[in-house]
Amino acid sequence: MSTPPLPPEAAAAQLGFQIAWGYVGSSALHAALELGLPDRLAAGPKPVAELARETGTNEDALYRVLRVLASFGMFEEQAPRTFAANLPAQLLRAQPGTPRDILYFLTEPHHFRIHAELLHTLRTGQPAVEKVMGKPVFEVFATDPAFGKVFNDAMTSMSAVAIPAALEAFDFGDIRVLVDVAGGHGRVLTSILQRYPAMRGVLFDMEHVIAGAGPLIGASGVADRCTTASGDFFTAVPAGGDAYIMKHIIHDWDDDRSLTILRNIHRVLAGVSNGRVILLESVVQPGNVPDFGKLIDMEMLLIPGGRERTADEFRALFARAGFDLTRIVPTASPLSVIEAVAR
Repeated sequence: MSTPPLPPEAAAAQLGFQIAWGYVGSSALHAALELGLPDRLAAGPKPVAELARETGTNEDALYRVLRVLASFGMFEEQAPRTFAANLPAQLLRAQPGTPRDILYFLTEPHHFRIHAELLHTLRTGQPAVEKVMGKPVFEVFATDPAFGKVFNDAMTSMSAVAIPAALEAFDFGDIRVLVDVAGGHGRVLTSILQRYPAMRGVLFDMEHVIAGAGPLIGASGVADRCTTASGDFFTAVPAGGDAYIMKHIIHDWDDDRSLTILRNIHRVLAGVSNGRVILLESVVQPGNVPDFGKLIDMEMLLIPGGRERTADEFRALFARAGFDLTRIVPTASPLSVIEAVAR
C-alpha cells in the first residue's frame, strides 16, 4: 500500500524535523568511520552480531546505528540484521583518494560543541571555536598534535577529491614554477607535478605542517622537482614562482587578512610575465539555490572566522590586491578553479 502524499503544512513541518535532526546522521556517520565499518564490510555483507564482536560494541546499539545510516542511503540491510557496504559506504574506506578523512573531521565531537555555540558568534561576531577551545583554531592545531593530524589528514583527503576534478577542468601546463601556499602535506602540488613533468613546485606551509609532508612527496615520485619552505604567509611567501595556488585557504580569513596574503603574493610576482594566483574554492551561488558553499560558509563563520564568497566578491577582493579576475572554471567537485592575473 502506497503512503498518501503529505498535506503542504505537514511537509513543511517535516522539513523542520529534517534540519533539526541533522546531527543524528552526523554522529552515526562518525561512529561508523571510527569503527572502520566501511573497511570491515569491504569483502562482503556481515551480520551485526559479527560486526559487534569485531568492534567491541553492543549489538543492538550497533544495529540501530547502521539502520539509521541505511535509511540515509549509507550501507544496506540486505537481510535481517545483516549489512553490506553500498557504493557510498565503499567510498569511505580508509585508503588514499577517498573522502573518509574529511568526513571524519567534519563529524568529530569538536564540531558538535562548536556548532552548539552559534548564538555566541551571532551575538559577538567572534568564532565560536575560541569560546569552546580557548584560542584560535590554527593555534589549537599547532598545540594539539592529535587534533592537528586529524585536520591535516582531512585537508589531504579533500584535496584527493578536488584535485582530480581540477586537473580535468583546468590546464596548468604553461606554469614553470608553481608555489602551493599553505599546501599542507602536498597532495595538490604533487598531483599537478605528476600531470606536468616539466613543471617544478614549492610546497609552503608552517613548519609543523611541512614536517609531515615528506612521506607523501616521496611516494609521489616528484621529489626531485618539489622543494619545501616554511613560514607565515601573513609575513611573506617564497619568491620564484610564476603561479601561486591555494586550496581552501582564502576562505579561512576575512577580507583584510585575505588581502594581506594576496598582496604578499602580488609583491613576489612583480615583473613576472603572466604572474597569477589560482584558488581552489567554492563559489557561492545566488538566491535560494542549494549550495555546498553555503554549508562550508557556516564552518568558516564558526571556526576560523573566514567566509565563502560569490564571484563578485572574489572579483572585488582580487582588485583590491592588484589582480584581475580572469576566469572561474567549475569542476566536478564542489570547488571551482579561480584564476587572477597580477596587474
